[in-house]
Amino acid sequence: MSANFTKFKISSLPIPLSSQLLTHNLVPDPITGGPSVSDFLQKVLAKTPSVQRRARLTSPETHFSYVTPFPTSFPYNIEPPSPDESEHIDDKGAYVEKWLSEREARHPILSRLSTDKLQLHSSAVTDPDQPRVLIGLSETGIRDCIPHLDVGDAFATLGEPALVVSDAEGDGSNHESSQEALVDARQELIDVLGGRTVLMSTDYPKSESNPERTGFAPWSLRYSGHQFGSWAGQLGDGRAVTVLVTPHPSNPNETYELQLKGAGRTPYSRSADGLAVLRSSIREYLCSEAISALGIPTSRSLSLISLPSVEVQRERMETACILTRMAPSFIRIGSFEALSPPDGQSMAFFGGGQQKPHWDSLRILGEWVSKRVLRLDLQDGEPWGKTLLMEAAKRNARMVAGWQAYGWMHGVINTDNVSIMGLTIDYGPYAFMDTFDPAHICNHTDDSGRYSYKLQPSMVLFALHALLNSLAPLIGAEMERGKALSANWASSASEQQLDEWRERAISSLKDEMEALFKEICSAENGLLMRKRLGLRRVLPTDESQLIQPLFDMMENHRLDFHRTFRLLCFFHSSTEDSGDQVFIQQLLSNIAPTDLQMVNIDSAKKDWEKWLDKFKERIKDDQEAWSDDTGALELEYLYAMRTKEAKSANPRFVLRQWVLEEIIKKVENDSMKGKRQLAKVMHMACNPFEEWGAEGAEMKENNEELNAEEKEERRYCGVGDGNMLGFQCSCSS
Repeated sequence: MSANFTKFKISSLPIPLSSQLLTHNLVPDPITGGPSVSDFLQKVLAKTPSVQRRARLTSPETHFSYVTPFPTSFPYNIEPPSPDESEHIDDKGAYVEKWLSEREARHPILSRLSTDKLQLHSSAVTDPDQPRVLIGLSETGIRDCIPHLDVGDAFATLGEPALVVSDAEGDGSNHESSQEALVDARQELIDVLGGRTVLMSTDYPKSESNPERTGFAPWSLRYSGHQFGSWAGQLGDGRAVTVLVTPHPSNPNETYELQLKGAGRTPYSRSADGLAVLRSSIREYLCSEAISALGIPTSRSLSLISLPSVEVQRERMETACILTRMAPSFIRIGSFEALSPPDGQSMAFFGGGQQKPHWDSLRILGEWVSKRVLRLDLQDGEPWGKTLLMEAAKRNARMVAGWQAYGWMHGVINTDNVSIMGLTIDYGPYAFMDTFDPAHICNHTDDSGRYSYKLQPSMVLFALHALLNSLAPLIGAEMERGKALSANWASSASEQQLDEWRERAISSLKDEMEALFKEICSAENGLLMRKRLGLRRVLPTDESQLIQPLFDMMENHRLDFHRTFRLLCFFHSSTEDSGDQVFIQQLLSNIAPTDLQMVNIDSAKKDWEKWLDKFKERIKDDQEAWSDDTGALELEYLYAMRTKEAKSANPRFVLRQWVLEEIIKKVENDSMKGKRQLAKVMHMACNPFEEWGAEGAEMKENNEELNAEEKEERRYCGVGDGNMLGFQCSCSS
């Protein structure tokens, strides 16, 4: 993005109009202040702040709960009162509320008071032993989502990105500015994104249509979902809090939520601590930008802030970290399931449950998503249920097609992890494919292989069926009435009537939705695969003659998925058989030493000879598609152009499991050096198609001397020592 935008500190960023703000249009949790931000600040935060942290089933109509960041170890270490205080304390619960309230960031910083901006709030109790350390800031995330954010000297303090950082260089990040304005902008950014200060207002923005809806405060979403195919009831943002929304400066209708992940407990935390660890935060921080660089729809990264003094118990004791991620919306399919659960069932059990359906809140959510999130082209009064469903199917089909084309596995495609916008969200035990195996499972808790690579499209389709089931009574009523529904549309409907509407919608739309999803997914996958092979024309025989046989060879010959595609970029037709043989040898050299005994090399060579012969003919078929003003390109020039285009679609650098584990350890062991190395890995992930590590010389087997940084780049573009090939992560990753 080349446009220059006026920069604002985070507290001064513009916020949307009331009509664009989720909290002014959806239904709030009545326990955390209802629609009144003033009540949230003056009653909840001041007197009963624990209602934000207690896991509970919220009221059935609820879409969200107001909640402030509170990144503190849980269970909370609430100091007992002194002996003198104890004599005057009859209500221990009140003492707990007082202890929490003193630590809530609820006091306005008056020096920055403004009537037309959000107000910074801080705690009455500051903890000098809980530092916030900025260890990552995403240049591409800022560029694409919030280019008007002033980060001050933040990038300078992170230091020059580098994989090789010697002790002689020092930490390379002592570049704090002497300009007070730059330091102030950076520190304000860290305070807000680190959960130390909170942006709120009781009267800004104002709603012209509803006087109750004024002000701004952070929130967490309520949603339910199916986990590993089983109904789990209410889930919700258990460790995520949206702290700001700002319009994109080039398009006021496009807004981005800034959401802190790992910011402490919410009403949806269940038995969890609401925190995130450094390890998992680094994984999401890097991969969301890597996925974006590959052209796959995704949430985006903004920052990583380490809380080194906050201990977090996972498989081992770790330290906390807050990731700030961005998206136009974090609404999921599970947001609809919360309001219309399977078969209308409600339940309650220790630590969870599911409320009864709330049909009017379902309508309100659907109207908001249709108009403001998906921005569907609908006339006033036009039915929106079917259109919303089909748009969600299209978007998610394109998303999962990208996953399949680039060998990426999500690992846990529960319905609460599937975005209504078709964005890749909630990065946990994900992995990029190493040795190609369509049955590979990247999540070691997925015993049945439900979320294996080959089943990902089916699992996204399962989530879309859940969306259809949730919307079905409403869509059925729309079909009957021929128009959009009004308030209290189901208030007088019997269970029999609701069942009839549900059955009518499902029987009418199930097959149509499946067909649309499969058609879009197949077409998008074919488009991406042809792009990866450097082909321009669309031929119906490509799938059977080229693409599927290529996948079969990679599987049968135990070849690395990404290195195979990258090598194919450099394929040139040769008049000599020896030329093809040399290239085939390059391909087969990517078989891991541990797999060599499983591969019949002679058979593999023959398979590749046959496939490359077909590939040559297919490239010739593209000659006219590559024509310029002088006509069809000469074959040699065509190959050169194909190589250039294919390289722009096949990553040289891939965020493999061994790379992630190595960079995580570097940051954990020495954050001062590690944040420079993390910045370099992020830079490589955001520019995956570059010729890192002097790739051109490597392809020509030129043994010219590389500098230390180039050597390390080349190593990071490799498959590692093989110990982590096919490595599986846990959900806590």
